[in-house]
Amino acid sequence: MTAFRMPAEWSEHEGCLMAWPVREDLWGSVLDDVKEEYANVARAIAEFEPVTMVAPPGHGEEARSRCGREITVVELAQDDSWFRDSAPLFVLDGDGNRAGVDFRFNAWGRKHSPYDSDDRVSGLLLEHLGVERIPSDMILEGGAITVDGEGTLITTEQCLLHPNRNPGMNRDEIEAELKSQLGVSKVVWLPYGGLLDTETDGHVDGVCAFAAPGTVVVSLPDDPGHPDYARMRANRAVLESTRDARGRRLEIIDVPQTAFVEMPDGAVEVSYLNYYVANGGVVVPVAGVPQDEAALAVIASAYPGRKVVPVQAIAIAFGGGGVHCITQQVPAARPSAA
Repeated sequence: MTAFRMPAEWSEHEGCLMAWPVREDLWGSVLDDVKEEYANVARAIAEFEPVTMVAPPGHGEEARSRCGREITVVELAQDDSWFRDSAPLFVLDGDGNRAGVDFRFNAWGRKHSPYDSDDRVSGLLLEHLGVERIPSDMILEGGAITVDGEGTLITTEQCLLHPNRNPGMNRDEIEAELKSQLGVSKVVWLPYGGLLDTETDGHVDGVCAFAAPGTVVVSLPDDPGHPDYARMRANRAVLESTRDARGRRLEIIDVPQTAFVEMPDGAVEVSYLNYYVANGGVVVPVAGVPQDEAALAVIASAYPGRKVVPVQAIAIAFGGGGVHCITQQVPAARPSAA
C-alpha cells in the first residue's frame, strides 16, 4: 500500500479551494456582508496563488461577479461554505504524487440540515480535479487538526472526542485512523478548543497552529476575564511538556490579543489564529479594533519572509469561523523543498 502523508500548510500550494456562501438560515441578515468578506478573502489569497470558488448550481454568476476575473468559479452541489471541513484533506506520497482523503462530514454533529451534499462534495471535488480518492468512514473536519508535515498532529479532546462525531470509536481508534490516513506518527491532544466555539465543538484552528517544524502559534488571552484565559493556559502546559514526532521540544509563540465585536445578536469573537497560509503570504482575519495591529505583528514573527495581509472577517465570525475555516489548500504535486 502506498504511504501518504499530509503536508504542512506552509508547503508549496497548487492553489486554494473555497465555497460560496448561500445558506440563508445560517447567515440571515449578514448574508450580503459575508459574501463580500468571502470575495475579499478570495482576492487576497489570489495575490499569492490561484483560487477556485465552488458555488452551488445557479449561483456561479453571482460568485464570478463579486469575486472578479482572477477567481475561477466552478458549480457543484453543496449545502454550506466551510471548505476547511467538507473539502478533502490532501496528502502526498514519497514521490510527491497527490491524493485526497475523503472523510465523512455530518455538519459538526448534525447542527445544520441538510448536509448530505456537503458530505458528498469532497468526492466530487476530487473527481473534478482528477485526484485519487481515499475514503474514510470516520467523521473529521479539517479545522479539527493541524500538522507539521513531519509526523506530528495536534487536535483537541473537546472536538474529536465529542460523542456527536464518532460515537462508535474510542480515542485510540480515532488516533489510529488519523495516523493511517494522514501519515502521522504522533497525535498531541490538547484538552480545549474555544469555550465560545459551540459551532464546531472546539476546533484546534481557533486555538493553535503549527507555523514551522517544532514551532506552534497559540492563543493565550491576556485578559483574566476572557472565558478561555485558564483553558488556553492548560493547553499551553500540554505543549510545553510535549515533544514532537522527531523528539523536538516545541517553540511556542503566544498571541495574547483577542477581538470581540458587537453585532445585533450579541458579541462575536474574531479569532486571529484562524488564518490561511498561502504561497508567500498569510491572510489573517481581523475585526477593525486596536488589537489587530499587535496580533498581526505576532503572526508575522511566526512566518518570516511571508507577507501578512489582514482581511475583515466579522460576518464570517458571526457564522462560526474565520479565514482558515473557509479555505482548503491544494498542495503542489511533486513540490519543491519548502
